[in-house]
Amino acid sequence: MTQSVAAPRRRLRILTWHVHGNYLYALSHVPHDFVVPSLPGNPSGYGALGRKIPWPANVVQVPAENLRGMAFDCVLYQSRQNLADAPRWLNDAQRALPSVYLEHNPPEPHPTDTMHPFRHERGLVVHVTPFNAAMWDSDGMPVRVVEHGVPPPDVTYDGRNPRGIVVINHLGRRGRRLGRDLFDQLRAQTPMDLIGMGSEELGGLGEVPNMEVGAVMARYRYFFSPIRYASLGLSLVEAMLCGVPVVGFATTELPTVIKNGENGYVDTRPDRLLAVARQLAAEPELARAWGEAGRRTALKRFGMGRFISDWIDVFDTILEAA
Repeated sequence: MTQSVAAPRRRLRILTWHVHGNYLYALSHVPHDFVVPSLPGNPSGYGALGRKIPWPANVVQVPAENLRGMAFDCVLYQSRQNLADAPRWLNDAQRALPSVYLEHNPPEPHPTDTMHPFRHERGLVVHVTPFNAAMWDSDGMPVRVVEHGVPPPDVTYDGRNPRGIVVINHLGRRGRRLGRDLFDQLRAQTPMDLIGMGSEELGGLGEVPNMEVGAVMARYRYFFSPIRYASLGLSLVEAMLCGVPVVGFATTELPTVIKNGENGYVDTRPDRLLAVARQLAAEPELARAWGEAGRRTALKRFGMGRFISDWIDVFDTILEAA
């Protein structure tokens, strides 16, 4: 499914941080230049880009101490830590540049009464799901939603492994919010595998390189999401693009993506999720049909053409208002 892409008014030089590798890779498809700071020891937000992702030439990493002497058109913050670190690395003029805060998560600790921390006279808050945008209290800051864009993996659904696949980093320490108890409950009753950083501590298969996750997921009968409260995961969208049907806990944005019996199944009752998981394990053709419908959904809703155009418009908007 081809989506037209708008052209930017001019090519921009944008400072951002390495917070979420897969998202930064998707963002690198936007026709601007991105500068990413690094620090020795690779602390959070300043880690080396590395070779797990095929970074294009428009993403350049520089030592954080060099930022004050560089020219940028705008700043793209992606975490509270980025905001807190800005006075250390950026001069007054740089901090006053048109700025975007890309919020990856729903509000915490309270799901409805948490104030967003970003305040900027020339700023815009971008949320990755409509749910997140509705739940955060932005207190008058301009808000935009740019839903995920995921480059379609060059992978064909196989599904011959009749097990479910779960993709969550550090599920053991992230607990109930990410659905560890739901994962444990269903895994005890139907076969499932877990991949992601730290998954070995729960009997999982370990971390899989970013660009190989799609091929791994495509071998499984279905993708299971036990997550209670988080943004719509990029791995879930990637699974859909691979034609893997989704079974998941029906919270946050997921119920707007999955239509039961058409492109997957979501519910808040674990017994229903277990029944559907077992049904897909027993009926590979049903899994294939739901997965193909899910792939069409993902191509339409999370296609790169729309994603790139949305981000071009975000940057054009903040520069125009400056």
